[in-house]
Amino acid sequence: MKKTGKIIAIQDNVAIVEFLLQQPAIFDVLVLKNNPEIKLEVVSSAQENQTYYCFILNKKNEISRGDIVENTEQNLLIPVGKEVLGRAIDVFGNAQDNKDFKPKRFKSLHTHIPTEVDSAITPSEILTTGIRAIDFFTPVLKGSKIGLVGGAGLGKTILLTELIHNVVVASNANKESVSVFAAVGERSREAHELLENLAESKVLDKTVMIVGQMGENPAVRFRTAYAAATVAEDFRDHGTDVLFFMDNMYRFSQAGYELSTLMHAVPSEDGYQPTLPSEVGTFHEMLTSTPEAYITSIEAIYLPSDDLLDYSVRSALYYLDSYIVLSRDIYQSGRLPAIDLLASNSSAVNPEVIGQKHFELYLKCTQILEQAKDIEKIVSLVGLSELSIEDQTVYKRSILIENYMTQSLTVAEPQTNRKGVFAQNRQTLDDIEIILSGKLDNIDPEKLLYIEKIDQSILSEPTKTTVVQPEQPKEPPVSVKPQDLEPAFPLKKPLFKIQLPFQKKKRTSYIEIDPSHPPMTLTPEEVTKIKEEQKEVELARNRDMNIEEKYKALLIEGAELQTKHGIQPQRVENMGAAYSPTQMTDEKT
Repeated sequence: MKKTGKIIAIQDNVAIVEFLLQQPAIFDVLVLKNNPEIKLEVVSSAQENQTYYCFILNKKNEISRGDIVENTEQNLLIPVGKEVLGRAIDVFGNAQDNKDFKPKRFKSLHTHIPTEVDSAITPSEILTTGIRAIDFFTPVLKGSKIGLVGGAGLGKTILLTELIHNVVVASNANKESVSVFAAVGERSREAHELLENLAESKVLDKTVMIVGQMGENPAVRFRTAYAAATVAEDFRDHGTDVLFFMDNMYRFSQAGYELSTLMHAVPSEDGYQPTLPSEVGTFHEMLTSTPEAYITSIEAIYLPSDDLLDYSVRSALYYLDSYIVLSRDIYQSGRLPAIDLLASNSSAVNPEVIGQKHFELYLKCTQILEQAKDIEKIVSLVGLSELSIEDQTVYKRSILIENYMTQSLTVAEPQTNRKGVFAQNRQTLDDIEIILSGKLDNIDPEKLLYIEKIDQSILSEPTKTTVVQPEQPKEPPVSVKPQDLEPAFPLKKPLFKIQLPFQKKKRTSYIEIDPSHPPMTLTPEEVTKIKEEQKEVELARNRDMNIEEKYKALLIEGAELQTKHGIQPQRVENMGAAYSPTQMTDEKT
């Protein structure tokens, strides 16, 4: 007899199922009794006894309270093996490329056995990506984990696709590895375009795609990441090197957050689910390299609000060997790929791994870029010409290095109309040596934008020099009389005095008038009107004054009159001291 339960509550993509008799195990798959195509997955126990939270994996609109479910006593299974190569499938193993699919082997998403510390290996072999900025500043190790970190619209997917194009094609030539691509919560259009590009490059037969686009419910998106890791893990256990690509790691965390909210879990930092670190850790643990084979993981990580300190992002960075940060300021300046050379980091920057020459050039470049970052603040305030010669040289070389790290990408050729470049690291080191030697200090930095390499044509560019004018013959001095010289400042024009028409004859006042700018003449009617308006303003001001303000105004006026006529103001001061708003004397001021 099958174990059965009853749905007692539905909260969007989470159902609460009650089992009265035989209890299910965690991760067991339940099916609806009257429709076995509808699947649920047991996740955890609910608040009440004998009840469980279950993810609704599909067709949630066809489920109702009171429906009976049956326990299959199996976990979610994903097809594995050579049969999945060249295919696009979902988390249930269904084909998404409109082709017949008959897999032979399946593997559970939850049978992962943690790798023993003794059996884990430390990556030490450089994996060439063909992207100049990555190979020089953040080298990638074979078998390591790399993160492409950036906000919306900065080119994470383009950069990830370029890595797939460069690394997969190179590895396919040696027939050494397979590629697993996990599309978690991203656009289905991008997965479709990637599928077509891989087919055109003739590497699709060595690639498998597990798709859980953003239109799927959060339970499917959440489990798609584990399904892709399970496929990669199976290839590794059978001795095949794996290149694992994921777009996007943040959508995995976001799906878990949505489900955790529906299960009424107490939120953790930034509102995320309390189990986020363990979920991210379990996922990355499945991608560990072993003596049998390597798994090189490259993940795109979205930055919400360009915040590198977001809790979901920090939870993923702990497990990465290298992370490449994309900057919005660099993207808006037109330098692509928009990699922040100082914020990015790699554990492979070690002279024993990348070589002594590469390591020394890396230290010199980072030192120049860090100094230029401080100098740039001064330049924005006082200008470049106010700097010392040494600071000007550092600032100029930093711009040369940044422009040289731009590169035309193959997958972006239709948008940029520039042929893609596969950068060789040896050539990059030679070009950096030329920049640091000072041979390019006098050329226009824009000459290094999107170049393949520094060749003789750039080295022979004419430098900016000062043109010396031929010396003109000196003319004999001319004697000039003092009266012939013009003053440095023009003299004031002659002024004359006029009497204002409204002033009394007894007190005649005069003002100086410039003949070139005569004043406006007022008629007697206009003068009378102005006086009346002034009286109205004065009366209105007096009406608005209270008793205290009027009394103070009288005291001030009296003090001014006494001062003017030489009268001692003692009586006025005493009166002011004796005054209070509530009691006034009858004595006159």
